[in-house]
Amino acid sequence: MIGFGPKPTGNTLRVLCLGAHSDDIEIGCGGTILYLRETFPNIEFQWVVFNAVGVREGEARRSASLFAGSSLREITLKSFPDGFMPYVGGEVKTVFEQLKQSPSPDLILCPWRNDAHQDHRLVSELTWNTFRNQLILEYEIPKYDGDMGRPNVFVPLEEAQYRKKVDNLFDAFHSQHSKPWFDESTFLSLMRLRGMESNSPSRHAEAFYCRKLVLG
Repeated sequence: MIGFGPKPTGNTLRVLCLGAHSDDIEIGCGGTILYLRETFPNIEFQWVVFNAVGVREGEARRSASLFAGSSLREITLKSFPDGFMPYVGGEVKTVFEQLKQSPSPDLILCPWRNDAHQDHRLVSELTWNTFRNQLILEYEIPKYDGDMGRPNVFVPLEEAQYRKKVDNLFDAFHSQHSKPWFDESTFLSLMRLRGMESNSPSRHAEAFYCRKLVLG
């Protein structure tokens, strides 16, 4: 398969990671973040979570540290109410306007625009409303609603990367252990399916939706 990776505009590859909830980024693209850290020596992650309340705030901080490590340049955690973000869209939009004041990212990772969760969809919509000149990849999150689609961008993961993703998820998000969907087979099976679709050498991959890509 032919691959095109993100290109730094300067000496550092800047990646903006956006999640509606504390574990969205990690579930959707945790393996890709680990891959990027290993591939680009000079990389910076800016981490933004819009709903990180109570114990979930501490989990978000620990998880960002586990996945981004010393490459974590900045973490922003907000307390917008779960499930109600579209109804406070103006306030969420203000956060996006503030993000424009930060150094321009080369790559943005955000939820899929057709995600069944309304908070995820709002974050995706405002990402595209705010950023016009960046590569934006929309990640997928498995859930009860069964909203899996047909992604068109794949990141093959080595075994160490996809297994570390799962280990980090269980290490960071203890509050989610009791959820019926939060188990190893859920995460590994989706990566296995995407690995099959992309003919990944390790048989595992993460997948994204790309609406627009400029080559050059």
